[in-house]
Amino acid sequence: MTSMFDPCLLRSFVAIADSGNFTHAAERLNMTQSTISQQIGRLEAMAGHRLVDRSARPVCLTAMGERLIGHARRILLLNEDAALLLRDPAGTAAISIGLPEDLATGAMAQAFAGFARAHRHIRLDATTGLSRDLAQRYRQGEFDIVIVKEAVAGPDCRASFAEPLGWFTAAEGGAMEEEEALPLVCFPAGGLYREAMFAQLEREGRRWFVAFSGSSLQSVVAAVAAGVGVSLLPLAGVGGAAVVRRRDLGGVAPMLVSLYAREGDGPLANLGREMIAVLAARAG
Repeated sequence: MTSMFDPCLLRSFVAIADSGNFTHAAERLNMTQSTISQQIGRLEAMAGHRLVDRSARPVCLTAMGERLIGHARRILLLNEDAALLLRDPAGTAAISIGLPEDLATGAMAQAFAGFARAHRHIRLDATTGLSRDLAQRYRQGEFDIVIVKEAVAGPDCRASFAEPLGWFTAAEGGAMEEEEALPLVCFPAGGLYREAMFAQLEREGRRWFVAFSGSSLQSVVAAVAAGVGVSLLPLAGVGGAAVVRRRDLGGVAPMLVSLYAREGDGPLANLGREMIAVLAARAG
């Protein structure tokens, strides 16, 4: 006895069970009566049991046949589902996207959703991270499209927008009391904002220390709002947070938000244009 059943044999078996007649089952499956009879015989040999009572009128299933019929129907249904799945190209191609966490906004998600509806065969694989890491991975070929924050846009960027920055402190309690060294809330080492903060404070001749380091904009803004320290943040990234501008630490040049994409037309170019539109609206 084998545990593997040929779907063609099961299809004949189900047709016999449904029609109660070898002739009608053969017509239903567009085969001869002798062929369907042979297939039932092969299935019975595989099962090790008689499955059809040929002497009955109409033909009916034996006890073992009744035990098998439900499984046979499910096997055929799963087989058809698998065939339909493989005929559907949805999600069989991929576009890889890299972007900073604070740019994975609702507006950007809406752009992705619209693109996905128009291009069902394409799966969008999005990764968030620090700009320098994203830029390096793009140059290494890991991403098809990447958005990064940088001081100077590269010659191959598709679009670039200014990202104004400002110093922020907790709204509660007003300005932070003058301390011997200024507590800073930073991104991890290698972050562009972190380096810009250090450089600006050195130019201002201020002493400082890192009081908190967070890997996401949300964690950094939350720490500032809680009064842990001050931080240099994008103006567009603090909306609704309990923080206020601190203007006594000197002005800082804007960062640039730049989009890079592989050469190509069609869906990849369309997605790039939609993402650029979101960035343009964000920049106002």
